[in-house]
Amino acid sequence: MKKPLIQETLRKFLSQNQDLEAREYCESLHPEDLAAQMSHFSREEQLQILSILGHKNAASIFVRMETDDQEELAAALSDKDLANIMTHMPSDDRVDLFKLLPSARGELVLGLLAKAEREDIRKLGSYEEGTAGSIMSSDYAVLTPDLSVQKALEKLRVEAPDKETIYYIYVIDDQRRLMGLVSLRKLITARPEARVGDIMFTNPVFARVQDDQEEVAEKLNKYDLLAIPVINGHEALAGIVTFDDIQDVMVEESTEDFHRMGALSHKAPALADISMRDAGLWLLIQKRLPWLLILVFMNIFSGAGIAYFEDTITAVVSLVFFLPLLIDCGGNAGSQAATLMVRALATGRAQLKDWFFLLGKEVGVAMVLGISMGLAVSVIGIFRAGPEVALVVAVTMVCTVLFGSLVGMSLPFVLSKLKMDPATASAPLITSIADIGGVIIYFSIATWFLQSMIAGGAS
Repeated sequence: MKKPLIQETLRKFLSQNQDLEAREYCESLHPEDLAAQMSHFSREEQLQILSILGHKNAASIFVRMETDDQEELAAALSDKDLANIMTHMPSDDRVDLFKLLPSARGELVLGLLAKAEREDIRKLGSYEEGTAGSIMSSDYAVLTPDLSVQKALEKLRVEAPDKETIYYIYVIDDQRRLMGLVSLRKLITARPEARVGDIMFTNPVFARVQDDQEEVAEKLNKYDLLAIPVINGHEALAGIVTFDDIQDVMVEESTEDFHRMGALSHKAPALADISMRDAGLWLLIQKRLPWLLILVFMNIFSGAGIAYFEDTITAVVSLVFFLPLLIDCGGNAGSQAATLMVRALATGRAQLKDWFFLLGKEVGVAMVLGISMGLAVSVIGIFRAGPEVALVVAVTMVCTVLFGSLVGMSLPFVLSKLKMDPATASAPLITSIADIGGVIIYFSIATWFLQSMIAGGAS
């Protein structure tokens, strides 16, 4: 359905106080579609829509809204209405919303929730950001191994409406230790008199509450799971992380990596949380200025290198013609190598122990690339400045491509060794290093070649 039609239809119902028609219309829409349009309504209209929908349906819309919109709308809701909406939210989304509230308001709303929800918020909210514990949900189904399949299915029929997923049901002992899991398909197809302990899978993949969220995402992806159980320090089941939660993490982490690869500061507020259209000028400046200032001072070394070889440039002015081409090719080769290595490290397809092997492979690849590009540029060199300059340019091309490629491949490994994010080996940083190296390599080769020619001529 077209977006303007949703807004026009709803506004018509709201203006005419047709609450029943508005509710039926909202319920006919997918919650995601309605949530996407909420920001186009005024605050009064938003409150009216949530009131008409009722707390349960309002919670379904609320969790799908952008974080900034949630925060602003929560501030406009009464404590009682906000508490009622939070009651019907999934446990992980409820905690996320609670963290957005000012501390005083949060305590007031917390006091209006049932004891179970209060304890759940405090428990889930206690885990460090970026860990499995901080993104897990407590809305999961459990069984004990002594239950018959028939009793287990009867239990699930009662509990399923309140659970985030029942495709996997986790089997625990009396200490809540994870013993195994059984899929809903397995339960449905098993004999009614069979015991859950006899049909469960006893070695499930699991995560620990302190595991990094990226590691959890890798496990879900590697084992093709819809959800993964999370255990605490006592080996007891603490929650689950579902695939939809991990999707949000993957988008967040990918955006952060792209920002680092583009030399955008990750200390400023995250652009991942706000659209470029809505981002303020100061936020964009904060994200971009720090690295650009660093790169400005780094590139001073390129200028210093050119100044150092001033005599060589004066002797053969045509060398300047090829300078941008050579250093750009070195930087491009380095950026390519860095992109491949960062991706390989992020997906686990390369480890720190693979550095020497990959270094040798990169030398071979870079040599082939450099020689191919050197032969191509030598043709231009012959027609532009003669065979002597063409030879200098061709040899420099091989060396700069090799240098840039090795820097681009090695820097992510070095940063990983230092426990830093390899994505920090950003393209602009590598390009700047390759520029400095390219200038020194180019004019060093040219100076040596000219001196050799002069010495040869004198002899």
